[in-house]
Amino acid sequence: MPMLNQLRLDHANMARLLHVLQLKHKTLAEGERPDFQLVREVVDYILDYMDGFTVPLERVFGQELMDKAPEAEGLSERLAANYQALRERLMRLSQDLDMVLMDVAIPMDRFADDLSAYLEAHRAYLRDEREELFPLVREHFDDEALQMLAESLPEGAAAKLESLQESYPELYSELCAAPDPMV
Repeated sequence: MPMLNQLRLDHANMARLLHVLQLKHKTLAEGERPDFQLVREVVDYILDYMDGFTVPLERVFGQELMDKAPEAEGLSERLAANYQALRERLMRLSQDLDMVLMDVAIPMDRFADDLSAYLEAHRAYLRDEREELFPLVREHFDDEALQMLAESLPEGAAAKLESLQESYPELYSELCAAPDPMV
């Protein structure tokens, strides 16, 4: 199942990005100033990935899953609501980062708490997908169905990672150095 393998790879790459943010959170929690520009790059990249890949995937894939497995409706709705809440958390972080990068004083303890809550929520979302959604995919989709879905999506995560290397060389080097954390 090539598409399921791609989704697993996407999860591993997202976990690495979250690990980079976790390291920056640790620096902040220790009372030091992290590289906020790098945090900005991670947040921008995740937002771009959400809008450019994940949202279209959910739109196409969610309906197809409900057609094949009506019992997945509750899971699909819960994941969609959690994803929307996750995106809203990330947008708040993005706005706070704008303020920090413009040297506007914001409470760093609140920023650190918001970053920690975002990291926890994103990891929980990835875990729910891995533990609840992926088994349904394996059960209800064969390779041909997954290939048809893949062809209806925008360019995949591999191209996103290539553009990451070009657009954000510092972030890419941190991403490559990050261990392969369990989500």
